[in-house]
Amino acid sequence: MNAPELAVALDWDHRFTRLPETFYTRVVPTPLPDPYLVAFNPDAAALIGLDAQPASHPALIETLIGNRVPSGADPYAAIYAGHQFGTFVSQLGDGRAIALGDVRGPDGRRWDIQLKGAGQTPYSRMGDGRAVLRSSIREYLCSEAMHGLGIPTTRALAIVGSNARVRREQFETAAVVTRMAPCHVRFGSFELFYHRRQYAEVRQLADWVIDEHLPQLRDQAQAYVALLDTVVTRTAQLIAQWQAVGFCHGVMNTDNMSILGLTLDYGPFGFLDGFDVHHICNHSDDRGRYAYDMQPRVAQWNLYCLGQALLPLMEIEQAEHTLEQFTERYRLAYETRMRDKLGLVTAHADDPVLISDLLDLMHGSRTDFTRFFRALADFSLNAPGQSVLRNEFVDRDAFDAWAQRYAARLTQEARDPQERRVAMLATNPCYVLRNWMAEEAIQRARDLGDFGMIHALHQLLRTPFTEQEGMQRYAALPPDWATHISVSCSS
Repeated sequence: MNAPELAVALDWDHRFTRLPETFYTRVVPTPLPDPYLVAFNPDAAALIGLDAQPASHPALIETLIGNRVPSGADPYAAIYAGHQFGTFVSQLGDGRAIALGDVRGPDGRRWDIQLKGAGQTPYSRMGDGRAVLRSSIREYLCSEAMHGLGIPTTRALAIVGSNARVRREQFETAAVVTRMAPCHVRFGSFELFYHRRQYAEVRQLADWVIDEHLPQLRDQAQAYVALLDTVVTRTAQLIAQWQAVGFCHGVMNTDNMSILGLTLDYGPFGFLDGFDVHHICNHSDDRGRYAYDMQPRVAQWNLYCLGQALLPLMEIEQAEHTLEQFTERYRLAYETRMRDKLGLVTAHADDPVLISDLLDLMHGSRTDFTRFFRALADFSLNAPGQSVLRNEFVDRDAFDAWAQRYAARLTQEARDPQERRVAMLATNPCYVLRNWMAEEAIQRARDLGDFGMIHALHQLLRTPFTEQEGMQRYAALPPDWATHISVSCSS
C-alpha cells in the first residue's frame, strides 16, 4: 500500500460534524511550504490502522501538515469558551487546531485526528493559527511520555515541520503536530452555550458526549447527573496521577480540561526536579494560580464551572451534591497512588501523616522527586537510619526519624521485601520528561536539523519504569543549566 492510498484508506467518520454548525465551523488548513518529517509515532499509527513504513513519503507528509486534505476527511474547528486564569472569556475555540474527522481503528475504537498549527480559523483571535517547532516537539514528547506513565492523555501521531517563519518572542520555524484523542470536547465547550443561554445546545452536546463516549450512562435514571459524576471521578483520578508523578500542567484553564478526563493541551508543562510543593512551571503565571500544590483545588474550581454550565439539565442540589464528591474521591485516589509509591498495600489511618511528613522533608531539602521515590525501592529494613537516602536531605536526623517510622510501617505489611521492591519499581518511574531533556531535543532539531534525540526520547519514555542501557544521564540529576529554562504560555 503506497502513501496516497494510506491517506484515503483510513476509515473516516464525522461524529462531531453531525452536530449542527453552532458547534463548529468547517475550515480548510492553510498550506505551509516545503514540509519535512520531524517525527512519526508508529504506536499511535497502529491505533488507527496506519502503516508506519512509508511515513516519510511526500504524500503522507503533505497530509500530516495540512497541505493535502485526505479523501473522506471533513475539516473543522470547534468553538468553546473558558475561564482563563480565573477570568471568563466568552468565546475561544480551536484557534490553531483543525480536526480532519475521526478514524476507526482496527480494534473498533475511534480517534479524532487534529492538526495543531494548521493555520487560522474563525477562532484565532488575531493569532496566526500556527505552532512552532519548539512547542510541537514538547507536545509530541510529553503526550507520549504521559501515555508511557499510564496517565490518560491525548496521543501524538507526528510532527511535520516547515521553514516558514513564525513570530513568538522571536522568529521561529513553523510545525504541525498531529494529535489524536477519543474526543476533544472541553469543559469550556459547555460553558459557551450556558453563558449564551443556549440551553438546548447544552443538552444537545451532553447527549452527544453520552451517546458517543459514555453510552453506559444512557440507562441511568439521571443521565446528566451521571455525566457530571463521571467527569468528577475521572478528573479526581487524573489530578491524583499528576500529583503522584510530579507533573505540573501549567495552564489549567477550563478550556484545557477534557470532558473525558484526559490530559489535554501541552503548553508550559513541567515535571518536578527538586521537590517544591509551590512550584510554578509557567513563567506567565505570576500569581501561582496553577502551581503544583494548587492543581487539585483548581481542578475542583473548574468542575464547579462545568457544573454551573450543566445546571439547565439538573437541579442545583443534584449538581452541588455531585461536585462535593470531588474532595473525597481525589483524596482516596491520591492516597492510593502515594501508598503505591511507598510500597504499601493496606491502608492505615496514619498513612496520610507519614506521606505529608515525607513531602515536607523533601520540600525543605528540594529532594529530587523522581529519583528519591525510585531509590526508595531499595530501602532496607535492617538499617533504616543508615539509608543512603538520608544524603538527599539537609536535616538528616529528621529523615532518620521518618525512616524509622516508615520501617515500622513496612513491618505491618504481609509482603515479601523483594515483591515490594518489584512493585515499587513498577510504580515509580526511572525516567520522566524533564524540561532539560525536551530543551536539548529542541536545540538539536532547531540548530542542527537533527531529530534523532526526539526519536531516542520517545523510545525511552515509552517504557519509563524500565532502566535502559546507556540512558543513565536521563535518570541523573538535571544539569546545572536546566535551572535557567523558562517556559510560558507560548511554549
